[in-house]
Amino acid sequence: MLAVVSAGIAPGLALLSYFYLKDTFEKEPITYVFKIFMFGALLVFPLMFMQYVIELELGVTSHLVKAFLMSGLLEEFFKWFILIYLVYQNLHFDEHYDGIVYGVAVSLGFATAENILFLIANGVELALGRAILPVSSHALFGVIMGYYLGKGKFNTNSKHKLICLTLSLLTPIFLHGMYDMIILSQKYWGLYMVPFMIFLWWLGLRKVKLANTVEI
Repeated sequence: MLAVVSAGIAPGLALLSYFYLKDTFEKEPITYVFKIFMFGALLVFPLMFMQYVIELELGVTSHLVKAFLMSGLLEEFFKWFILIYLVYQNLHFDEHYDGIVYGVAVSLGFATAENILFLIANGVELALGRAILPVSSHALFGVIMGYYLGKGKFNTNSKHKLICLTLSLLTPIFLHGMYDMIILSQKYWGLYMVPFMIFLWWLGLRKVKLANTVEI
């Protein structure tokens, strides 16, 4: 059990440390970052229940609905809600890049808890594949969510602010949905997943670079 839990936690903490240390300005309080991480982890249980009820009661079989509604919309909306409710007006959120730190924290909290449960059910031998795909993809969805959240927070134009805040929710939903669609609907999903993950890493690292260019 210790090996499973360790394998489940390690990739999330490694990725969180990586993006945390990429902050070229003032580092965020590690205790507050961990708090947001834990809130993300706690999301797993109510979301698993909601997804189970929706699939069972409505008899959902459509890959499109499963990918974009049950995974993309539900998971990314509740991560976004935590950021809006707990982080957006917080005094610690005083730089553009901070949005990325907190976006990654809530996403990796969720991904880590989900990863532990998956490995307990299916075996530690799947840990490497889980780290490369679902855990890292959640981290990158968090990067993109946090990037637009930070851009919106410090934008003085109300119209542009609204656009950025909308993108902070819709872009991760779309990318998460695409990720799940590849897994659910493609027989040779690996052929599509490799370029998708390369694109996702390119996009995420580009947002990291852009967010680090200007100090608020």
